[in-house]
Amino acid sequence: MTTVGPRTGAIYADASAPVQERVSDLLARMTREEKLAQLGSTWAFALLESGRFSAERARPVLRHGLGHVTRVAGATGLRATQVARAANAIQRFLVTETRLGIPAIVHEEVCSGVMAREATIFPQAIGVASTWAPGLNQQLADAVRAQMRAMGSHQGLSPVLDVVRDPRWGRTEETYGEDPHLVARMGVAFVRGLQGADLADGVLATAKHFVGYGASEGALNWAPAHLPPRLLREVYLHPFEAAVREGGLRSVMAGYHELDGIPCHANAELLSDILRRQWGFTGSVVSDYFAVDDLHSYHHLAADKQQAAVLGLAAGVDVELPATDAYADALARALDAGEVSEARLDEAVARVLRHKFELGLFEAPYVDEGAVELAVSDDRHRDVALAIARRSLVLLKNDGVLPLVAGAGRVALIGPNADDARHLLGDYSFAAHIESLMEARERRGLLGQTMTIPDDLEIDESMDGVPTVRDELAARLGDRLRYVPGCDVVDPSTDGFAEAVAAAAEADVAVLVLGDRSGLTPRATTGESRDRSSLDLPGVQEDLVRAVVDTGTPVVAVLVAGRPVGSDFLHDRCAAVLMAWLPGETGARAIAEVLLGEVNPSGKLPISYPRTVGQLPVFYGHKVSGGRSHWHGDYVDSPVAPRYCFGHGLGYAPFTVDEAAVERAEVVAGDSVAVEVTVTNTGRRAGEEVVQLYVRDPQATVTRPVLELKAFARVSAAAGQRVAVRFDVPTGQLGFYDRHLNYTVEPGLIEVYVGFSSDARALAGSFVIKAGADGAPTSKAFSGTAEVRELSGRAG
Repeated sequence: MTTVGPRTGAIYADASAPVQERVSDLLARMTREEKLAQLGSTWAFALLESGRFSAERARPVLRHGLGHVTRVAGATGLRATQVARAANAIQRFLVTETRLGIPAIVHEEVCSGVMAREATIFPQAIGVASTWAPGLNQQLADAVRAQMRAMGSHQGLSPVLDVVRDPRWGRTEETYGEDPHLVARMGVAFVRGLQGADLADGVLATAKHFVGYGASEGALNWAPAHLPPRLLREVYLHPFEAAVREGGLRSVMAGYHELDGIPCHANAELLSDILRRQWGFTGSVVSDYFAVDDLHSYHHLAADKQQAAVLGLAAGVDVELPATDAYADALARALDAGEVSEARLDEAVARVLRHKFELGLFEAPYVDEGAVELAVSDDRHRDVALAIARRSLVLLKNDGVLPLVAGAGRVALIGPNADDARHLLGDYSFAAHIESLMEARERRGLLGQTMTIPDDLEIDESMDGVPTVRDELAARLGDRLRYVPGCDVVDPSTDGFAEAVAAAAEADVAVLVLGDRSGLTPRATTGESRDRSSLDLPGVQEDLVRAVVDTGTPVVAVLVAGRPVGSDFLHDRCAAVLMAWLPGETGARAIAEVLLGEVNPSGKLPISYPRTVGQLPVFYGHKVSGGRSHWHGDYVDSPVAPRYCFGHGLGYAPFTVDEAAVERAEVVAGDSVAVEVTVTNTGRRAGEEVVQLYVRDPQATVTRPVLELKAFARVSAAAGQRVAVRFDVPTGQLGFYDRHLNYTVEPGLIEVYVGFSSDARALAGSFVIKAGADGAPTSKAFSGTAEVRELSGRAG
């Protein structure tokens, strides 16, 4: 990296000075125009001409400096080396052509890896959550960190910490599921991996969408969320609090939606009181794209841009993304009118400057363009993606047809997702967003907002050799495999049915690869703003399933989708169902390996799998009075239970719980309780399983869920091998918000359950929490520890 020396001898240019002194010194030197520039941003393509940095285009945008540059990689067609070259040119202009030489933060989307043309495409977040392996998510984020810093990027707009319990919502795929503890553990791991041990080599993580975005009315994007204060704190705020207090989170993005009449971007209770004063958050709050102006144009809370800027800045939104709008002239007028204070402006600017000093941008604003390609294309990143993809696949059902026996029989491969690599990718993959740019160019807007895509911006939708399921199965099965598409994801044509039926009738087994197409455009069936009113497969795919099943050939359904999908017929009549989610660039290989038994499936559902939209929301942690219709229990026309429960997932090697015990009958509040569990692989091959620990508080002074996940551990064992897991659960994890909305750990009985899903579990024992001698309140805890050890000998 090129190092920039001190420009003026000022304190802010002294790398040895404390960060706060550097921030204060620089802030004192800035004009109001320079301060406002730090709260703003610009699309990278606005600074480019034919893919190269243009000083002519940049000068009016960057003349006072800039806070953020939006997506040098993700909003252009540039390759990794070109991204680094463009980022360097932008920084060089800021360092050498502006009065104070303040570099910019380059941010990128990182929902399934960094959204860049040559970067690794990891499984979508819902699949990562299905691994129940936070350590893998930390490795994912660490790989993203390395790729981003190599290309000259500094802030990633992830993790998505939205808890979602209604999978009609299109962005379900971007989340870690329905449970606040699982979401928190995955989120904290991601934050640690992305930010690294030191931000000088790290990337700012941005937790989103603060808060309750995934609980929208009707599961509609940007719709209001109706969340009472206790539910808001115990479920929806919990992962964000864990990310701040445990993970050291440095940035938060506010949600598009509103809570109880207050849009999140104007909600000072959320952004200032809870986030900063209660939790001690010291980082920056960034807007979601266009969302400051949305206070005026969408929510109609503000009369104009000026009032929108006042509401946003006063509530606690520090930076406006993706391009400066309300925080430009409108905010300047508001400052002149005294509608928002100069002190609040300085607070926001100071936070942005602190990030830039912590990231080391003043000392090293440039990256080594010659080293970018190797860093981005490192095989280690794909190895992590494959490890995650293998463990993300959830075997929902299997009557014995899987694994397919190598060398025996003919296989008919059918379905619209069998031979299309694009369909393996999530909505925030590079290919999906290139489609969005194409649509934005045609419509002169994005996300309902007016914007211009330069005519000279090269937009290239490239899959760069990502293999399909057909590719991977053909490499293993040769001429025993016959492929027929059958139909499209959404097109109503059934012209391909006859050939598909004929292929299935002649085969020993039919593999149907079905599901969604993820993205943000009307062609997509899942993803941002792609909410659905049905969970049946889109298009004519359900009719294709019926036609193939009617041949009598055993059918394996592989669902490549962003949400739980499939009719009763599909799940009842198919011999096996494999949930593949959106598994990324190595997903096809993982699917083939699981189908053929090369890999033992071990994914677990991070979200309850409903039977029908009529029972939504359905989730395991309901109240005692919930989850049933009193007094008959079920609906008239359907069971109330989900089709597959939270935590469910089969494998080719069954495990059993042999012993489970709570170490002590009484625990003093503030201490931890130990739970010992012994499990055995009773199968004939090695396998992996996830041991899950749930609790229930039957004596609380406010009603509590019937079950709450508090700990889990992924274990591996050879055939017949026994494994012990010791969980240490802090009592600080077992509290709740009382009638005054104070977090409290009450004395009383706690029941402990262990097993392999929220249904497949048994009572391990119980213990009583006793009040401490000093009567002091117990501090909130977010996690304990899990120690896994192999036991000598094999089960008899």
